[in-house]
Amino acid sequence: MDDPLSASLAATLQSARLSRDLSVNALADRSGVSRAMIGKIERGEAQPTAVLLGRLSGALGLTLSELVARAEEGTGDLLRRAEDQPTWTDPATGYRRRAISPTSDSPLELVEVELPPGASIAYPADAYIFKYQQIWLLEGTLHFQEGDTLHKLTTGDCLQLGAPAPCTFTNPTTTACRYLVALVKGR
Repeated sequence: MDDPLSASLAATLQSARLSRDLSVNALADRSGVSRAMIGKIERGEAQPTAVLLGRLSGALGLTLSELVARAEEGTGDLLRRAEDQPTWTDPATGYRRRAISPTSDSPLELVEVELPPGASIAYPADAYIFKYQQIWLLEGTLHFQEGDTLHKLTTGDCLQLGAPAPCTFTNPTTTACRYLVALVKGR
């Protein structure tokens, strides 16, 4: 892999799996991601998409941002300067995710997402291991499918998510949308 973050992400995934004493088969069963794909990701032979990382991180009991922060080797400082906030871009859609919160044991996590025009990202219900999650739309339009309910958000709207359900984030417009995800991890 050319990208140092992608290589570090591969090692971080493997380390998280091993620290939980999970085999590749067990992680595949928990996440719904094939053993072959997990192996390719861990060996750095495939760059995972946001959907795959969401499934894998959820199966490991981590948020996607925690996974990215661990790959960036966060120091545990209480201040994370803008230039030190790790950013990850989905190779399939161009979805960009920036971990804003300092790397700490705090249950609160803030993530900024930019979703390109026409992009759509779907996550299964088990990717949501959090107690509470809110989405605040900073710019643009976002269609958020939460189970059977479609929420059409415009700039300034804030949505509290309900119980874990399959979710799809879709930007139906020709301009990028930007939103903040605030989540509280269960303890």
